Amino acid sequence: ARVVARGDPSPVVASGHRSGHTGVVRIVSLLPSATEIVFALGLGDQLVGVTFECDHPAEARTGRRIVVGGLDTHGLDPAAIDALVRAKVAAGDDLYVLDRDGFEACAPEVVLTQDLCRVCALPSGEVDAALTHLGCSADVVTLDPHTLADVLATIGTVAEACGVAERGAALTSALHERLDAVHRSVADRPTSPRVLVVEWVDPPFLAGHWVPDLVVHAGGVPVLAHPGERSVSTTWDELARAADDADAVLVAPCGYGIEAAVEQATALRDRLGCTTPVWAIDSNSLVVRPGPRLVDGVETIAAILHGVAPVDPAAARRVGESPTT
Repeated sequence: ARVVARGDPSPVVASGHRSGHTGVVRIVSLLPSATEIVFALGLGDQLVGVTFECDHPAEARTGRRIVVGGLDTHGLDPAAIDALVRAKVAAGDDLYVLDRDGFEACAPEVVLTQDLCRVCALPSGEVDAALTHLGCSADVVTLDPHTLADVLATIGTVAEACGVAERGAALTSALHERLDAVHRSVADRPTSPRVLVVEWVDPPFLAGHWVPDLVVHAGGVPVLAHPGERSVSTTWDELARAADDADAVLVAPCGYGIEAAVEQATALRDRLGCTTPVWAIDSNSLVVRPGPRLVDGVETIAAILHGVAPVDPAAARRVGESPTT
């Protein structure tokens, strides 16, 4: 059976009956964001397989099979990673590899996967082929959110597929309440700062999908970005003009934490000669993974733009200033 979730919190299995299990199910997550959702739903003890990139919570890979491997980019700068990925794609090589033996050993009943980005995770087609080859009848839940609303809806989708719909509803409700609290905290601000979000620095890419929504929910106006649309490449000249026109530049490099973001944000600011405030943000935790922590990202961006709360230096830092500024 196959479940396709594109923001619909109540998908229907292809055979015509509703998805969902009762009792304990064996879950394999092929996405770091899905792994985070599983744990947020209190289902960590039912998670038997994950990817090499699943690193939150800290115990995500402990005692579980690593069923997906990928490119070794350790020590490569953004330009070198981009060149490597482009070369692999041009050659038709796989960016992610499913360990079919390990996958079979997991004996999954629910598999969480995606079709959103070939560069970001294993495509669901690879999972379908493996299940067919192995003769496995697991429910495959494909999570392809494009907006923040879609992301929150996928929590309900995962919860329903795993037989804990009420937990999903409670978690989603709590996240919406936090978003409402941010909205109230910024509603009376006299202006909405213009915010440019850079998702990759070399070559430069502007953030898309749900990232513009994060800015809007935090009380800002996205620059050169459209909610729900893909991230797009840009030129250095266009980036410089957009940065000059913005009130804040957020450097949120896909796949990187705060320390690397600070380094890349500093280099970008120096290259552009940017006088607009430039902030580095822990993109891996708060921006690019479509899971519950995106709400943490909204709260952090609201703190940056409007000072509604102190900015946690572990989450974001203005480059050129001390971590406590």
